[in-house]
Amino acid sequence: MKNKLIIILLLFTLIITSGFGCKRVKKETQQAMQPIVLNYWRVWDGQDAFDEIIKNYKAQHPFITINYRQLRYDEYEYALLEALAEDKGPDIFSIHNTWTKKYQSKIAPMPAETSMVFPVVKGTLKKETFYELRTKKSITLKELKDTFIDAVYQDVVLPEYNKKEEKLEDKIVALPLSVDTLAMYYNKDLLNQAGITEPATYWNKELQEHVKKLTKLNSEEKIIQSGINLGGSKNIERYSDILSVLMMQSGAVMMDDSGKVLFHQIPSAFHENKYSPSVEALRFYTDFANPAKEVYSWNNNLDNSLDMFIQGRLALMLGYSYHLPIIKARAPKLNFSITKLPQIEGSSQAVNFANYWVETVSKKSKNTEAAWDFLQFMAEADQIKSYLEKTKKPTALRALINEQLEDADIKIFASQLLTAKSWYKGTDSNAAEFAIGEMIDSVNNGQENIREIIEFGAKKVQETIIR
Repeated sequence: MKNKLIIILLLFTLIITSGFGCKRVKKETQQAMQPIVLNYWRVWDGQDAFDEIIKNYKAQHPFITINYRQLRYDEYEYALLEALAEDKGPDIFSIHNTWTKKYQSKIAPMPAETSMVFPVVKGTLKKETFYELRTKKSITLKELKDTFIDAVYQDVVLPEYNKKEEKLEDKIVALPLSVDTLAMYYNKDLLNQAGITEPATYWNKELQEHVKKLTKLNSEEKIIQSGINLGGSKNIERYSDILSVLMMQSGAVMMDDSGKVLFHQIPSAFHENKYSPSVEALRFYTDFANPAKEVYSWNNNLDNSLDMFIQGRLALMLGYSYHLPIIKARAPKLNFSITKLPQIEGSSQAVNFANYWVETVSKKSKNTEAAWDFLQFMAEADQIKSYLEKTKKPTALRALINEQLEDADIKIFASQLLTAKSWYKGTDSNAAEFAIGEMIDSVNNGQENIREIIEFGAKKVQETIIR
């Protein structure tokens, strides 16, 4: 009789803890189980790049649906701003790393924690799914520093005013999925014909000798083959990044923590020099567009630098990993390779340039907590691997760099991540880039006082900065 009572009690316990589980869900859990649709807008990658991540997230959060939309770059920002203004914008959207301050008023910063419903399978004789509301702490500022490469922190952490505490607090406003770095592509056939075994490691006489050998002019003194894409502005892919990294490698301080543009000034370490590092960098850069210089290899009449490299008329091209699939698709038989970005000879530290996009959450979203939970999930090492493998992009996570050094396509770009830096904190990065282009054009148009050109350029960039 005693054994029968025990069995009856066990069965009763099983019934009330399994079959009627859904009825005993707490009110706050029931509310969190309401269906949510997160609209996600990006530019560069198709839906297939995120299919596995979305599938994995859906398995943990079956009540959340991610609707992904890819837009063309030339229409993206206009469409995004218009949609946000009309309260029809996405919950999650992608912006360039130099746009974070521009969009700060439209961004909901990462919350300190997120509370999400998770399915939990329970039961011994009969397996049933229950739902639990779990609260998880978000990534902290320290964890951001430790997890992502150094370039990320300065771009995705911005001061936000805390009304309750009546003070400014640093908040995470975005997270990256990848970070690209500027490297050097080279046409192996053109180097072979010139008797050059490998491209130069430094911006020194060796590189300048290579450029002279690799540049070809016709009988009319027109460039028919260029040694390197240096010297110009609008017909050179990412000219502003190239000049910026030359300044940074030379020792220029582009901007201080308060947002004050400093690249026109002479840093304290260079106080004995007559010219600022930026003046020297701009002079070096524009020499390649000066017909009076031996390294003359570029002018405004040439085609776009990427087009010239694809056509086999440019020997050395500074570019990013995103140029690789374009080159392979348009010139499948081109014999080329990639090497690291040249550095200043004798410098104790390498300086590389970071260029990337970040993912953020709209302040107007009705589901900011769920949106940030998804972004943090997506940025985890175990999840982001599928995205990186499909898109062939360099990682933003320190933990994945060594793995990517084994990938022939992206190892060069990944090898530069730990020394990569970025800048521009203004409200209009396009205007800042245009100002840099004007500096280049001013020198190429014959203006001789490079110091004045640099000072005027710095003033124009300062106008884009939020004070």
